[in-house]
Amino acid sequence: MKLHHTVERLDANDANLSGSAFVNVNMAGARFSDVRLSGATIDNACLAGARITDANLAGAAISGCRMTGMTIEGVPVEDMLAAYRSAKEETVPA
Repeated sequence: MKLHHTVERLDANDANLSGSAFVNVNMAGARFSDVRLSGATIDNACLAGARITDANLAGAAISGCRMTGMTIEGVPVEDMLAAYRSAKEETVPA
């Protein structure tokens, strides 16, 4: 199925969309529940204000991203990274 230049609401329930590609798609306000994104690649995406709860993030990787204001369990990620980098520098022999 192909959707091109479409402005309408899509409800997908009990669907297998494996291997689908979403390019230049506005999904603002979309809700994802009980979804499997294992092996998914999310590139050049705006996730500002997104909320991820009760998710399995084992093996997930985040790099090259703007994380201003991002928190994990209420702790600012920028603070976590700064503390990690500081601790790492302290353990490097001079």
